Amino acid sequence: MTLDDIKAAVDAGQTVHWANTGYIVHKDRLGQYLITYVPNGSCIGLTDRSGQRLNGKETEFFVAQSKDAAENSGSQSRPDGQGRGVAPGGAGAFPLGRQL
Repeated sequence: MTLDDIKAAVDAGQTVHWANTGYIVHKDRLGQYLITYVPNGSCIGLTDRSGQRLNGKETEFFVAQSKDAAENSGSQSRPDGQGRGVAPGGAGAFPLGRQL
């Protein structure tokens, strides 16, 4: 998704994720677009300070599927099945600070 695609989706009320479903893109009350890691509330800006370069690759952003579509597609967090936080073999990764 391009920067404009992401902003348009968020503005339209769609849930946009970055890398995996643990990260959600949202717009705060000041009009800033942020990426929040839901489990701990940590967030960064959607872009760098110039507002032109995404803090992530365009291919890593995706719109959440509806419940009906999600039930029929299995448990993949991204349409292409590639997401951060998933180790080979499907084992879950620990958030930073909790790694063993």
